[in-house]
Amino acid sequence: MSSLFDSFWRAAAYCLIPRVIALSLLPLLLIAIVAGVSTYFFWDSAVVSVQQMLGDSGLLSGLWNWLASMGWSHVTDYLAPLLVVLAAVPVIVLIALLSVAVFMTPALVNLVAQRRFPHLARKKGASLLASVVWSALSTVAALLALVVSSPLWLIPPLVLLLPPLIWGWLTYRVMSFDALSEHASKEERKEIFARHRYSLLGIGIVCGFLGAAPSLVWASAVVFAAAFLVLIPVAIWIYTLVFAFSSLWFTHYCLTALEALRTERKETALEVPGTIVATEEAAPTLAGDQPLALPDPSVIKPGNN
Repeated sequence: MSSLFDSFWRAAAYCLIPRVIALSLLPLLLIAIVAGVSTYFFWDSAVVSVQQMLGDSGLLSGLWNWLASMGWSHVTDYLAPLLVVLAAVPVIVLIALLSVAVFMTPALVNLVAQRRFPHLARKKGASLLASVVWSALSTVAALLALVVSSPLWLIPPLVLLLPPLIWGWLTYRVMSFDALSEHASKEERKEIFARHRYSLLGIGIVCGFLGAAPSLVWASAVVFAAAFLVLIPVAIWIYTLVFAFSSLWFTHYCLTALEALRTERKETALEVPGTIVATEEAAPTLAGDQPLALPDPSVIKPGNN
């Protein structure tokens, strides 16, 4: 339990590091770049296409005629750009967040490892492809669990328990795997998952509730439409910061558990009689990296003693 709270406050403190803050602001920069490039190459054609679609729609022709009689004859000229923006914003935000998620976790793991665990050997127990497959399978399992359990959401207490449990399970599966993929072997990762399953699930559930914070800002942006352009970037930044905090919390906890596991196994090996414990000290060498060899006793002459 002490490791749980220790990793929590360390993760919170690491969120104040300039590098972490810069990573949390990266989505906004990516959004600005993608939006600028998209506007330059696709804005005019997209707006014209939407205008034609609205004008040729038989279902909306009556509405356009009525608005024209009220003096709004060019309403599609204003509506088309708005629809393009509403359609493009979710796509741009999703691309930015996924890009940051891919690059942020390895950067945060390296940050924690360099500062707290520089001595921890990197056994590279999982590749990037394995991480992607693991995340995809875990996501599919979580979505299936949500679908299967959805009828139970009609029961008031369960609707507050089941979704956080499922998303917490998904968060713990994905982030724990990513936190250990570089340093732990496959066997060590399985052992840590088995020993710390409930603690990791608890971290995942807490992070799942924290991830709901940006939703409040999104809702505020809908209510306060005038502040849309301000509140949406704030929501994106909060979401990224929560993601960074979650990744740091899992990384601190998992690497601490890995260090304790290796220390425990080393002490156990020392206690077993006849066990040879490998050391990291290298044998002395001569110039040219040739090992220092002793002379063969059979060729030593008696007179040279």
